[in-house]
Amino acid sequence: MEIEKSGVLKKEEKIAMIEVSSALGSKFSLIHSGNTEPKGNSFSDSCAGDMLYHISPVVTAVLVDAGFFLKRVRRLFGNLPPQEVAKKLHKLALDHLNDEWGRRIARLYRIFVYDAPPAAWKGHTPLGRKSIDISSSPTAQWQHGFHEALRGMRKVALRMGEVLTSQVRWQIKSSVLKELTGGRKKWDDLTDDDFCLDLRQKGVDMRLGLDIASLAFKRQVNQIVLVSGDADFVPAAKLARREGIDFILDPMWATIRTALYEHIDGLRSVCPKPAQKPEDVVDTVNIP
Repeated sequence: MEIEKSGVLKKEEKIAMIEVSSALGSKFSLIHSGNTEPKGNSFSDSCAGDMLYHISPVVTAVLVDAGFFLKRVRRLFGNLPPQEVAKKLHKLALDHLNDEWGRRIARLYRIFVYDAPPAAWKGHTPLGRKSIDISSSPTAQWQHGFHEALRGMRKVALRMGEVLTSQVRWQIKSSVLKELTGGRKKWDDLTDDDFCLDLRQKGVDMRLGLDIASLAFKRQVNQIVLVSGDADFVPAAKLARREGIDFILDPMWATIRTALYEHIDGLRSVCPKPAQKPEDVVDTVNIP
């Protein structure tokens, strides 16, 4: 018997209300298959599956290596404003909560972003001795805008390392060095454009590894999604798996090394796949 004109809301109406009122990333949708994985178990589409989902939901933490992410975004989408890139990062993280049909099957614990602020360094160019302040450069302003946009987003936590100005050095670009050693360029022909600053982040990888260990040991999540391609995170991935964490890697369609592929539970890229070109192969050991 159908009830059409009463104070009792239909199931479809209740679901619609929840979908509108729920903030993305804060609550799971009632539209789900009852599975922790796409095409999951024998409880799918049943009351038992619903009960299993609510008793033991998938709680996911998304960890993003910002240096790797920004490099891949430039490769996939070109140069974009910092606010637009921050939105893409947030959307990528939320997409990992959905299955292949777009249904929400996991709850978000938090999105952790690992980066370092622009170096506050003032100095001179190596040959022309021209005064330079990289803290006010367009690149530094872009980074500030990117970080500020992330700070205003829901469930995003920035983990900031540092760039030690005492260790900033000028170095010859690798392409120029090859020309010098090959005899195609003379030392007297060098200009300031043939040099670049050696800016190295400190403490970023350490914070990422510590967070993986903390999430695993404290049982705060049962799934970790790492957006990176760096094989240096293999020990952290192995630790999380030993603690029963489902460890997923998102390399954003970049090629990863066998050492990293061997120690993860799944490989999943949710951003649009680029056209296959040689540039897609990324050196995953030394990501700038």
